[in-house]
Amino acid sequence: MKPILVVDDDPQMRDALREAIQRLGYEATVAENGQDALGKMAGTPFAMIITDMKMPRMDGLTFLKEVRRRVGNLPVLVITGYGTVENAVETMKEGATDYLMKPFSFDKLNGKISSIMEASAADREIITGNPKMVRLLQITRDVAAGDTTVLIYGESGTGKELIARYIHSQSLRKSKPFVAVNCAAIPEHLMESELFGHEKGSFTGATDKKPGKFELANDGTILLDEIGEMPMGLQAKLLRVLQEREIDRIGGKHTIPINTRVLATTNRDLRKEATEGNFREDLYYRLSVFPLHVPPLRERPEDISPLSEYFVRKFSALLNKEVKGLTGDALNFLLRNQWRGNIRELENALHRAVLLSRGKLIDISDFMLDEPPPELKTGISPDNSNRGIKEMERDLIMKTLRDVNGNKTKAAKILGVNVRTIRNKLSEYGKNFPDEQ
Repeated sequence: MKPILVVDDDPQMRDALREAIQRLGYEATVAENGQDALGKMAGTPFAMIITDMKMPRMDGLTFLKEVRRRVGNLPVLVITGYGTVENAVETMKEGATDYLMKPFSFDKLNGKISSIMEASAADREIITGNPKMVRLLQITRDVAAGDTTVLIYGESGTGKELIARYIHSQSLRKSKPFVAVNCAAIPEHLMESELFGHEKGSFTGATDKKPGKFELANDGTILLDEIGEMPMGLQAKLLRVLQEREIDRIGGKHTIPINTRVLATTNRDLRKEATEGNFREDLYYRLSVFPLHVPPLRERPEDISPLSEYFVRKFSALLNKEVKGLTGDALNFLLRNQWRGNIRELENALHRAVLLSRGKLIDISDFMLDEPPPELKTGISPDNSNRGIKEMERDLIMKTLRDVNGNKTKAAKILGVNVRTIRNKLSEYGKNFPDEQ
């Protein structure tokens, strides 16, 4: 796995960033400034770069421009001081993947790193051998060449955001920002500011000017993820942005022109939602200039085996384990599963299995956290195999909780289960971790 390059003139910050990166399972290389970093890049390929803005000898913006000239699309996360909004906007225009404003929490940093690394892997390859998906990718490459608005629809967990990133990576805007906005995760009262930005003092709590996501994505691509969750009142404002190609910051005196390609995803039937009055019909037609349907995993059985091999390699490297693949029984179990949660469910299952595995091959028992698969419910002696499985399960849960300082929500996410399962298991074990705040 390629290391992450950290560029910062503050030795304490360098050490803190390196430690955070290593906790995520990645290697880190540090540099004191832009020139030092360029020298290290000459001999080592990196997975991504994290750089401060203000540094001696070569500042972050100059360094970013040089990285773009030399390496092209290498992901770059820029760290900038609070109040330097203009710098953040400028770095995005110069091709920064994302930015992080000081002061920041390490949870926020971890989220940015994980998101960028996963997106970078997605840009490199989409794993499929299914005829429907192969045809979809052919169409995607054709539509990527233009600036057409694309609506990508399908069930949750099928890889809609992956397709959106692929469109951007194949487009003429690929060296410019790709900004994803999760419409389902942003509170309604904050969404307008998040999308269009605000001026200082425009509302209580607006202590500084803030650019919106459309502004940050200027000359690049914005993804409106799960657009069906957007409130009706904001849909009208979005429609105007799409029609006029300009935005109004909250509290702003002038409109700001934008040149941003818009992609959107949804797991809803927006045509039906529009007919029933739950989504603006005019916005639906504006978004669905070119609709793309991503089929569920149960309609793509050819993809289960290669996807499983990819996830085994990914989590084996991330967790510093030597798992090489799956037994025949384990693969047959995966092939027979319906995967209602699609690729996301498969990924969680394999993450869990790699954690549980004690050998070089994942066996069917490594998938068990709650109930055993039907084919294993007979023939297991309560005095041997089942006891070993329960012990592995307990060890996995306790280790994961220790790794996240007892945070049951984080542990549940890593293990691919809900928080209630974690609490029930702890009660069963007679163990107690304080509830997270």
